Amino acid sequence: MLDTIPNEEEMTALVGKSLYDVWNKLCALIDEKYDMDRLWDKGGKAWKYEYKYRRGGKTLCALYARENRVGFMVILGKDERSKFETDRENYSKEVQKIYDETKTYHDGKWIMFEPTDTSLFDDFMRLLIIKRKPNRK
Repeated sequence: MLDTIPNEEEMTALVGKSLYDVWNKLCALIDEKYDMDRLWDKGGKAWKYEYKYRRGGKTLCALYARENRVGFMVILGKDERSKFETDRENYSKEVQKIYDETKTYHDGKWIMFEPTDTSLFDDFMRLLIIKRKPNRK
């Protein structure tokens, strides 16, 4: 766990103003649809921060931050992968490519996106719906 949660100033200094804007818009979109626990943590070797959406011991997704980069990760298990694959032509070419290039582990595909704008947000939300139906109206 983190000792202190980064504030707006620290996040802006870390990822830059435009990416912090992307981060905030993505969080707002998730918050609008999902009532989840939100947990800050260290981001491991590759990232400075991890911001995880969880409920009932299950992770919905996680956002990551490091110098001039933000990440958005969704893990799709076996059943979730088949749902994606059935519907894949409705996703952008970029999302399909990242999905295809992501290694499949025994517990699923850990798909990491590094959004630089909001263009993939509709796809991100569709991926989240595969994992869990929104619980906010």
